[in-house]
Amino acid sequence: MGLLGMILAAVLVAVLLAIIVVKYLPLKFRWIASSLLLLLTVFLVFKIYNGIMEPINFNKKKVAKFARVVKSLKIIRDAEVKHFEVTGKYTNDKAGLIQFIDSAQLALTETKDTIIKVNKGGGIIDDVTKRKKDTIGYEPVLKYFDGRDYKNMFKVPGVEGKEFDIVISTVEKVQGLVVPTFYVKTEKIDILKGMSKSLVKQELEAIATDQIKGEFVSVGSLEEVSTGGNWPPSYDKQERDKKE
Repeated sequence: MGLLGMILAAVLVAVLLAIIVVKYLPLKFRWIASSLLLLLTVFLVFKIYNGIMEPINFNKKKVAKFARVVKSLKIIRDAEVKHFEVTGKYTNDKAGLIQFIDSAQLALTETKDTIIKVNKGGGIIDDVTKRKKDTIGYEPVLKYFDGRDYKNMFKVPGVEGKEFDIVISTVEKVQGLVVPTFYVKTEKIDILKGMSKSLVKQELEAIATDQIKGEFVSVGSLEEVSTGGNWPPSYDKQERDKKE
């Protein structure tokens, strides 16, 4: 029975008690009815308060749980991006990606424009700009993960024994151009285990722009070229505020 149903039932019982008191109950027993009405009022107030606070408390706990998951997904996303920059592809090898962070080197490049003379025939000499990219050094990938728990990035926070699912694929961005993609996800229902079933059901059907839409918390895509997550900007703002 929902909150509205409980309120209507309590009001109906109160009305019936009042009718009984007025019509049938002797004066000396009316204190019993008054006590029952008082208890009913206390129960009703409690139910109304709980009905208002339950979704508020659920939302606070949900956001806290999801924020930890999003933090791990961002580490995985950054690791995949660096892996792509170095190797030209994404990976679903979890142990290999951790080892990559520990050992890989990222090339530092510098692009210079050089003007050269080109003979276009007929005595016409034209200046043409040629762009050249040179490697000027290397830096460890590990530098980008300083202070971040990348060793445990695949463990879903708050869900014992659960790891993120990783899928890699390709998508044809334009005709003839095939681009690698990756997708990392975990189920909301596992993260919210033990919380109100009715509110969890609503969360799994979330479509609002200020919510994490759908049944998963995820980053990347298999249908388009994207390294974005499905969480709203508020989760990024929380992390920026903590850093500041």
